[in-house]
Amino acid sequence: MYRHWSLAGLLSLLYFCADLHAAEERLATYQPRFERAQPVVVVVAQNQMTELTDFVVPLGVLRRAGVARVLAVASDPGAVQLMPALSVRAEASITEFQRNVPQGADYLIVPAVHDSREPRLLNFIRQQAALGASIIGICDGVLPLAHAGLLHGRRATGHWYSRDQRLADFPDTLWQENQRYVVDGQLMTTAGVSAALPAALALVEAIAGTAKARALGQELGVHDWSTRHDSEAFTLGSQGYLTAAGNYIARWRHETFAVNLLPGIDEVSLALRVDAWARTFRTQVLGVATQPVFSASGLELIPQRTDSGGLPALPGGAVSAAQTFDEALAAIASRYGVATANLVAAQLEHRQNPSPPQHVEMLKP
Repeated sequence: MYRHWSLAGLLSLLYFCADLHAAEERLATYQPRFERAQPVVVVVAQNQMTELTDFVVPLGVLRRAGVARVLAVASDPGAVQLMPALSVRAEASITEFQRNVPQGADYLIVPAVHDSREPRLLNFIRQQAALGASIIGICDGVLPLAHAGLLHGRRATGHWYSRDQRLADFPDTLWQENQRYVVDGQLMTTAGVSAALPAALALVEAIAGTAKARALGQELGVHDWSTRHDSEAFTLGSQGYLTAAGNYIARWRHETFAVNLLPGIDEVSLALRVDAWARTFRTQVLGVATQPVFSASGLELIPQRTDSGGLPALPGGAVSAAQTFDEALAAIASRYGVATANLVAAQLEHRQNPSPPQHVEMLKP
């Protein structure tokens, strides 16, 4: 029988469907296991190279929230080289964590890494999933999850740049577009680099509730950690590739900045700022301190130099974490041109704010 739908009725149906979809994209509320007072969250790294924001931001946000025991774990003991800059030391190797916490983590966070097929990493992911952990792939941390066999027939997303690779290599995964993160049962995957901050708040919400996540979000300057995102708007295009090649080849225009690693430094804002500047293809950023230092969350930062040696200080740093990318991109545009700022924004999968923070430091070369 034909039924006439009123405009109000159609809108109500649309809102109802949207609410159902939004509910699907929320991590399930944490349920305590093993009589733990707090959940155990592991952020795992690969020593050779792990994406800076993907690794540091979730770790820093979760530790700042104080709602979980958050551990930095690496494939091997020793230093972890972050990409595109900085170095840290994890608190335990995979083997040490497995020995010390045989029941496993409640949440395993996997950043983008250099080798998405590393056997020890894949085995660790499989083991933690089998022990009941929720697995979270940040950015192209989704690739190790896929290689570990966790994404067969599951909904997932990743960095826009890897879209064609993911579709070709894992055709039985239900790849989603235009979402900042996707939740499918105990799996959560995110879009590119900039999704690390909202995804971390979504995890805080699952563990400690919306009020806690909202309060922490206000501290960080984040007011929306929903799934809303337009990943299909990002591309490098011919201009992006030309800019990257031109910046890389013109070595005489390259610059090196120093960032002072002070005890108690805010590792979240530090990671976001350094990540942006180090992606220009003409900027190197070196951490400077006389010895390793511990950040506000207790992450051990390993300096590359003991003194700045006259290097200029890395610009910026006077805004909230949520404004850091906009501050950096505005300064990059002023120093290197809009094309380079656009190149960096595309890599970060970050939509630039047309009105950058007022106290951006506009340095000239």
